[in-house]
Amino acid sequence: MPTTSTASDRVKLPLSFDVARLQAEVANLRLHHYLYYDVLPLRSPAHLVDPSLPPPPPADDYADGSWTDWLDTPALQSAPYLTQVVDHFRQHTSVTLVRLLRLAPQAEVREHTDPTLGLEIHKSVIRLTIPVFTNDQVEFFLNNEIVPMQAGECWYLRLSDPHRINNHSEQERINLTIDMVPNDWVKALIVP
Repeated sequence: MPTTSTASDRVKLPLSFDVARLQAEVANLRLHHYLYYDVLPLRSPAHLVDPSLPPPPPADDYADGSWTDWLDTPALQSAPYLTQVVDHFRQHTSVTLVRLLRLAPQAEVREHTDPTLGLEIHKSVIRLTIPVFTNDQVEFFLNNEIVPMQAGECWYLRLSDPHRINNHSEQERINLTIDMVPNDWVKALIVP
């Protein structure tokens, strides 16, 4: 049964992070060459980070992240400020998947939905987005309206709704995404 909420499809949270430090640490990760779209895991299922761990048993439902243990990847362990950002949330709730999402210059992500990424979805995680590298030529559309995200800001986006991205610039776009269990602390940030 779905939970009820009065959250908008987009909420700029009352949090911001140091853009220069975010950008410096992401640049120091020396990300490899890629085409179109790339994902760098910073926190992943434990067995993917440490191959000596057994994979989790099959789950009936993967939506809420409880199907596995989660570990920081070596990339996150090498980035103290990114770890500090993740720890800001981890001190309040369970953080599951954390990633850097890169979109190449002049690339797009076609419209799609992520059915388990909405505060209103029962037994799911929510995703917060912190732009790291962006500019005015990057367009993130949610429900056919641009979300005016700036570097260092923290946004809740109801990604169970239709969304797409156009990067009309000559620079890559990189967002930090943090998935977490939507407990009372997180819900109060999104629906004050």
